[in-house]
Amino acid sequence: MGFPQLRLRRLRSHPVLRRMVRETRLSVDQLIYPLFVRPGSGVRQPIGSMPGQYQLSVDTLVEECRRVQDLGISAVLLFGIPESKDAVGSEAYAEHGIVQRACEAIKRACPDLFVITDVCLCEYTDHGHCGVIVERDGRRDVDNDATLPLLVKEAVSHARAGADMVAPSDMMDGRVGAIRSGLDEAGFAHLPIMAYAAKYASSYYGPFREAAESPPKFGDRRSYQMDPANGDEALREVAADIEEGADLVMVKPAINYLDIIWRVKERFGLPTAAYHVSGEYSMIKAAAANGWLDEKGAVLEATTAIARAGADLILTYFAPRLAEWLR
Repeated sequence: MGFPQLRLRRLRSHPVLRRMVRETRLSVDQLIYPLFVRPGSGVRQPIGSMPGQYQLSVDTLVEECRRVQDLGISAVLLFGIPESKDAVGSEAYAEHGIVQRACEAIKRACPDLFVITDVCLCEYTDHGHCGVIVERDGRRDVDNDATLPLLVKEAVSHARAGADMVAPSDMMDGRVGAIRSGLDEAGFAHLPIMAYAAKYASSYYGPFREAAESPPKFGDRRSYQMDPANGDEALREVAADIEEGADLVMVKPAINYLDIIWRVKERFGLPTAAYHVSGEYSMIKAAAANGWLDEKGAVLEATTAIARAGADLILTYFAPRLAEWLR
């Protein structure tokens, strides 16, 4: 029969057998590729803090979508950089806003590609916060309730432009329920919502804020994003979003919050996504560029850990490379 450790060694002895008995498997079907779209034509502007990532105009975005679809990636997540910004982020819900135009163009060129849109105001406001700002007792803060109708307008405008799913990332209380009601009333009861349900106030968002041109002009986002020290709170936030109608839930970031991914999946059993965020991406890219680690090995290990923790879907800027490696 053999000692248990010898049996394990025999199972690891051949690469084919090792793959056959692997507990956690990665698949291209699990990957969602985040993309940044901006005004212009022929634009492919490198993002300095995210090597290999770009701000794309609608025409080059469509080219990129064709490329990633050919790699087997079936879903993208769109973030918009508008032509102009104002206090209430009106370009977020404009009929011909940048994300709305991008949705229409992608669905014409790649009708089978699943298009998810980020629903938030931070990329569109001139102050960089995720909602409407009010002043109380000499302090400026986001007005949760005044923000909800604008998020509903944004989500409905994305649905009308052809989005297959909306993903509210703002972390306003009650926004999933408001968006669900708004979509239903507008005739989009079939459209699913992927809620950024446990989104932490993380230091790993820095490169994204350069990419989306959305750093807050004052203060920070800790009043509406979660304290990294809190785990039970994440379960309460997820439960609230599910109660309000979320079809999928997301944990963000991923690597530092594997325990939260695990707890969310174990507690609720709902399809669970995890966002391998910009800072996590950039750390690996920087270390690999300096020869400190092997990029392929590090990326595969990190994404396998995210899947092992319970994530059904992984949002990652490494998606095209992963698709190539997994093939």
